[in-house]
Amino acid sequence: MGGVLLLWSVTGAQAATVTAAQDPWPPFVIDGNKGISVEIVKSALASQGHQLEMRIMPWARALSGVEEGSIDILVGAWFTEARTKSLLFSEPYLKNEVKFIQLAGGSFDYSGLDSLKGKSVGIVRGYGYGDDFMQADLNRQEAVDLPTNLKKLLDHRIDLTLEDEVVARAIMAQQGMDAAQFSFTAKALSTNPLHVASGLKNPNGKQWIEAFNKGLVAIKADGTLDKILASYGVK
Repeated sequence: MGGVLLLWSVTGAQAATVTAAQDPWPPFVIDGNKGISVEIVKSALASQGHQLEMRIMPWARALSGVEEGSIDILVGAWFTEARTKSLLFSEPYLKNEVKFIQLAGGSFDYSGLDSLKGKSVGIVRGYGYGDDFMQADLNRQEAVDLPTNLKKLLDHRIDLTLEDEVVARAIMAQQGMDAAQFSFTAKALSTNPLHVASGLKNPNGKQWIEAFNKGLVAIKADGTLDKILASYGVK
């Protein structure tokens, strides 16, 4: 059942331990207990009587585990049409604004996919940047994570990379990188709603998505969601 341990709740209904995985993605995923997404998903599931068991691993491994059903959910995933072939998505609970990153002093100004012609763009393997971007005839270079792409930028091995600006700045700080070495484009590639996702191969996948959706309504209503966001300085 993809790492699900059935328990008996005080109400007499079946509760479960739901396994989740994600790569480090501060401030949304900091570790197994901390991060905006981790706390939102944990609280939403708890409101429905379930526990969250969070595992930190590379994104490609986490995505594969959820698609195969050995892991129950991703706590933060962007929707793409391509992913609907293997994943079920929850209602959105936050938004990410994905911007291009270049070295400070760079003159690149994103104005659409055509403006990327002739540029090498570092992406993270398995991330969902949107079907239009991934299908365009561009020079995309894969890496395992954003820190690797930032180092490639500093080494002039790529021209650009991209990430949600809040995430990127948190990772720069975490990695001891001076954010002043980089700049973000004014225009974003996309504004991506953030979802919980479960695998189509997981026999309980629909149950976990429905539980999260119901829990999200509950934590919005009782103020828990606002408290979590405020604790991370997010409005």
